[in-house]
Amino acid sequence: PDLTGHEKFGLGNVKYNISRIRVTAVELPSASISLLPGSGIKLVIGNASLTIDMNWNIRTWIFKDSGRGTVHISKVFVTAVFSTPLPDAGPTSVALSSCRTTSGDVDIKLNGKT
Repeated sequence: PDLTGHEKFGLGNVKYNISRIRVTAVELPSASISLLPGSGIKLVIGNASLTIDMNWNIRTWIFKDSGRGTVHISKVFVTAVFSTPLPDAGPTSVALSSCRTTSGDVDIKLNGKT
């Protein structure tokens, strides 16, 4: 979905819109899944990266501008634990019981005028 909003800076408001958000690349160089006896499944993703392309525009009372942008997030680490019920507990289901995510670098490039 598009992101639209406004923020107050200094002497006025800045209105912004980020649209046409697309994930263009995902890298998972290190991923593993392990069973946790009696409790569930553990997923570990290490050193992942993600690239997102988008259109952007901003407007203030002084100026307006728009263009294309790219966000590259790298050094992403995720650890998630999914719990599974006991075999006698009915239909099979999985629930996220814990999740920890960190990212190291975020690189944002904005190019003016689409």
